[in-house]
Amino acid sequence: MYHVIVNPASRSGRGQKIWKEQVEPALQREKVAYCPHFSEKAGDTVSIVADLFRREPGDVFLIILGGDGTVNEALQGMDDPRRAVLGYIPTGSSNDLARDLKLPRKPLEALDVILHSGRVRSMDLGVLSYADGETRRFAVSCGIGFDAAVCQEAMHSKIKDTMNRLGLGKLTYLGVALRQLFASKAVSGKLTLEGGAPVDIGNMLFTACMVHRFEGGGFMFAPDAVDDDGVLNLCAVGDLSKLFILLALPTAFYGRHYRFRGITAYRAGKVTIETSQPLWVHTDGEVTRRSDWICVGCEKGGLRVVGRS
Repeated sequence: MYHVIVNPASRSGRGQKIWKEQVEPALQREKVAYCPHFSEKAGDTVSIVADLFRREPGDVFLIILGGDGTVNEALQGMDDPRRAVLGYIPTGSSNDLARDLKLPRKPLEALDVILHSGRVRSMDLGVLSYADGETRRFAVSCGIGFDAAVCQEAMHSKIKDTMNRLGLGKLTYLGVALRQLFASKAVSGKLTLEGGAPVDIGNMLFTACMVHRFEGGGFMFAPDAVDDDGVLNLCAVGDLSKLFILLALPTAFYGRHYRFRGITAYRAGKVTIETSQPLWVHTDGEVTRRSDWICVGCEKGGLRVVGRS
């Protein structure tokens, strides 16, 4: 039995239509046993998945029709993510998880991968911890500072839906990124990598902790990331003028940003990040709070996913 979690608001409100006109008829033609669940507001997917994990013994087979944020909510509802087998039909605005899983953007093609041509494999999960004990899992990336501030503004952007309908969703993030860049203020940061000495980052713009290569709608902040090696790839940006950041930002679409001094790559199974003032924090583009201290770790093979890779 597949439990299909549908975010009707995904793809600028077309998620419900994609489900009713494409995905559900295909499941019926294939004579696949399924049960649909619909999220209506933020937090619904967490509750739906938590209830499924309480009721279902053994493995829980999920298909998520939504974006990376819907996947992120699903992770928060799992009492043990290793019980899940996750299929993903990407209908969000960034769809960074789908890039490394090599999933098609067309819903029926993605469904075919889940049902027929894909393979189940283990993938790492990230775990973010705050000083007060709150934790959040993530599948793609976690970030503190500029990238999280961009996500926070983009989540509430009225332009985002229009740009998505025009197929120009990346420009929303780029436009918000430029505005946030000029609004940002100097903040000092310190990274403490597992087993290493603290690393000071003056005027830290952001630090991204990556399971996958991409975040923010296609920025390849971690070109060397491998999603099943048990290690996080970090991209730390600081001590860089806003002019050079303007030059570096577009190169991140191609993973060439490390040529700029002040942008540094690190690898660690666990890292603690401290900042001189609270900054926005995101997990898979979902922003819930600011913080001046976070600890980020990696659970090797924490989730089974269906993909082409």
